[in-house]
Amino acid sequence: MIVNTAQFITSSPDLKKCPEGTDRHEYAFIGRSNVGKSSLINMLTGRKDLAKTSSKPGKTAQINYFLVNDNWYLVDLPGYGYAERSKNDRVAFEKMIRGYILGREQMTNLFLLIDGRHKPQKNDLEFMQWLGENGVPFSIVFTKLDKLSSLAAKKTVEVYLDALREQWEELPPVFRTSSVDGRGKSEILDYIEEMNMLPLGKDDIEG
Repeated sequence: MIVNTAQFITSSPDLKKCPEGTDRHEYAFIGRSNVGKSSLINMLTGRKDLAKTSSKPGKTAQINYFLVNDNWYLVDLPGYGYAERSKNDRVAFEKMIRGYILGREQMTNLFLLIDGRHKPQKNDLEFMQWLGENGVPFSIVFTKLDKLSSLAAKKTVEVYLDALREQWEELPPVFRTSSVDGRGKSEILDYIEEMNMLPLGKDDIEG
């Protein structure tokens, strides 16, 4: 897939305020704070400042909608695991995220971003377990792999996947990316293009 156009549409504070009456597929991106989500979104769309990047974690505070190729929505969800947020904010964010993931019929796939430099983190593993228990279609996207040598990146990812295999009979699709050198861009966009051909709605897609 070639991205010709990508534009910001709206920000929603919760599921109820998400765009109504849309028959477009939605692909949501989520991960722990500071995982490189905004940079990845900009890399995928070829728009340097489409998603605002920040050196301060936890910048994304709402459900952000971007329309790509006038055909499908890329949805930027708030990050999780940001300890400096207040307890009330963390509860509100969790409610927002879970409400969208479980309640948005147009969400075709959730891309879960994982910092490829680190060992498996407890909150990532727990989140994946929750996704599996609720039958949410998701993919794993390893980010920041340019910060490791080719051999180290390959080894780190495989160690992570081996840890997942201890709990999962079958792994979801896995993508290896870098917003710096562009690796993984064509693979993710081609995957989205394939899913765009499927009927809209989680039940249809899973069945």
